[in-house]
Amino acid sequence: MQYTKLPNTDTKVSKICLGTMTWGNQNSQDEGFAQMDLALDYGVNFFDCAELYPVPAEAKTYAETERIIGNWFTKTGNRDKVVLATKIAGPGDYTAHIRTNGFSKAALKQAVDNSLKRLQTDYIDLYQLHWPERTTNTFGVRDYKIDSDDTWQDNFNEVLQTLDTIIKSGKIKHIGLSNEKAWGTMRYLELSKQHNLPKMITIQNAYSLLNRTFEGDLAEVSHRENVGLLAYSPMAFGVLSGKYIKGIAADNARLKLFPRFARYSSEQSTQAAKRYLELAESNGLTLAQMALAFVNQRPFVTSNIIGATNLEQLEENIKSIDVALSEDVLKSINAIHAEIPNPAP
Repeated sequence: MQYTKLPNTDTKVSKICLGTMTWGNQNSQDEGFAQMDLALDYGVNFFDCAELYPVPAEAKTYAETERIIGNWFTKTGNRDKVVLATKIAGPGDYTAHIRTNGFSKAALKQAVDNSLKRLQTDYIDLYQLHWPERTTNTFGVRDYKIDSDDTWQDNFNEVLQTLDTIIKSGKIKHIGLSNEKAWGTMRYLELSKQHNLPKMITIQNAYSLLNRTFEGDLAEVSHRENVGLLAYSPMAFGVLSGKYIKGIAADNARLKLFPRFARYSSEQSTQAAKRYLELAESNGLTLAQMALAFVNQRPFVTSNIIGATNLEQLEENIKSIDVALSEDVLKSINAIHAEIPNPAP
């Protein structure tokens, strides 16, 4: 395993991070336990979850993933071996069953306390805001459009003040963003400098061969402000395994179970994935190996969040850390990207 550090800290994390959002729906608790055991055996010490998980978000399964992780900590005693990240859900119809008061002071404190109880721990290493409260172009929306009905009022400073209080209480160590844009990221960073408040040290956004929108502006923010990308969906919901192109996806594959998750299913995405599959196989690689190795090698990536529904997938994904793409392969990837740029924003 390769390791890096969470930016601006001495906290060592594996370059591969274990994603957990299937546990409690697609995967049982026992299967989640087996994945955590295997990941730890391979040197993966960084786990990412969220109060929202598992997905799709439903009241009946709310926060089940955190409970599974907490039960594993209690069973194994491995809390001190794991750098643990979780998130507070942002507001919206999708999460109305969780709360309706966004990132208010009360919501943040309650969310942290409830996560700690479910995770059966007294601290969280990295606490993230799952998506912005304001209306902006996230989750597959390519372009920003002004929403005259957006009632959000600027509360960046209040959010940082509240998180500062929670950090000082010892309940969380560091803070980060998720599904955020350059404007929001810079607002948080500037306010932390101006008022001596905690810094957002990571940003967890989608990043893959089919979605490199991070490179448009956030890559420069990441580089100049030392904010590390935690790349999620590097396999594009399994599209970049090639299993859907080849027609070999199992009946319990995510896009068969949840066809509404169509972010990576456009005609352009399929066309690009086929091109990447041909490139991988012509170089003696699986598409999964090439897709994950590409993300692993990006200079702004702190950790690559991989998920799997079985141990065979998980093992292959973790072993991508041992794959180094040649300059010729990288040039060929960029040539395809130039012809079909970001088909799944």
